[in-house]
Amino acid sequence: MKHAISILLLLPLTLAAQDNPELFNRPVAESNPLRTEQARELDEYIKTIASDKSLLKAILKPDYSSQAAFEQSVKPYRKAFCDSIGYPPPGKRPEQGLSLEQIGEDSIAVYYRAMIPILPGVHSEGIYIIPKSVQGKAPLVISMHGGGGSPEVALFNGGSNYNDMVRGAAKRGYIVYAPQHLFRAEGYPGDIRRRIDDRMRLIGTSITAVEIAKITYAIDVLVTRPEVNAERIAMVGLSYGGFYAQVTPAIDARIKVSVSSCYFGVQEYRYERDELSVPTDFRFPDRFTLFDDADKVALIAPRAHQIQAGAKDNDSHRAKGAEIAPRAALFYEKLKVRERFEHIIFDGGHEFDDASAWKFVEKHL
Repeated sequence: MKHAISILLLLPLTLAAQDNPELFNRPVAESNPLRTEQARELDEYIKTIASDKSLLKAILKPDYSSQAAFEQSVKPYRKAFCDSIGYPPPGKRPEQGLSLEQIGEDSIAVYYRAMIPILPGVHSEGIYIIPKSVQGKAPLVISMHGGGGSPEVALFNGGSNYNDMVRGAAKRGYIVYAPQHLFRAEGYPGDIRRRIDDRMRLIGTSITAVEIAKITYAIDVLVTRPEVNAERIAMVGLSYGGFYAQVTPAIDARIKVSVSSCYFGVQEYRYERDELSVPTDFRFPDRFTLFDDADKVALIAPRAHQIQAGAKDNDSHRAKGAEIAPRAALFYEKLKVRERFEHIIFDGGHEFDDASAWKFVEKHL
């Protein structure tokens, strides 16, 4: 009670000090316009930096004098991209090798469950397919499913909207690795992908970097297989898989041909309309100042790259891609290999267009 009485005795003195006309005083609300102006300034600052291409020009200086000179000239840009996403992910690579378990066969191929250790306690897991037609060494195709999918969804029961994206490669005599990426998991929250990505950023990497490593590190192992031709590697992917069919060959030059379906320009479309509508795993540093989808194609050229979009797909999956594709094509035109780049809008929806994809792969692989 003694302390309570002391506080009550001091309270009038404190109030009196606040009302002392000899002390300078102003209404707190007087600064409200300044806070509003601060928000406006920062909003305009973000827009200014996002539209400034001087940093891109400083780091991406393509040399078109030869294909070798071009590939050398984009190395600083590739390093910047790797640094942005945290690739390669930290952690010592395990010494254990590939584990294959046969899960079935049919008239076309033999199917295996593959497990490849890539990071401490982390595996690249997927379906590995060896066509029965293979004699000696055959090309390897990485077939990447999209968001919410799995190798099984893309392969079995007709392949859903993936159509013949997986088995189509095997039908043509290509060895296939269809890896699994994380989109949902039983017993985990529905936003497990975002949560894992957020935590990965706290340790210096990202889910994008780890999932690229699940492909590139798997290639390290698969090219040692007696049935794989290490000089002939392709990658195809739909939707989220289309994203990976762009960024993986941007990092790994062993991938000679790539087909990115129903992805190109999607995030640019979203960013223009509502910046924060872009999914969090696409919000890596400098995503929209340095690593526009069209600019990233510089990291694939002069290797063959096809971009697909469905005429009946959502506008977000087609319109912006069609707008920026000519900019991507310029890298090939200036290198005098324009035939190695295609942007096509096919008569279909959010699906893999087999006819154009396999024609392109067969031509360039």
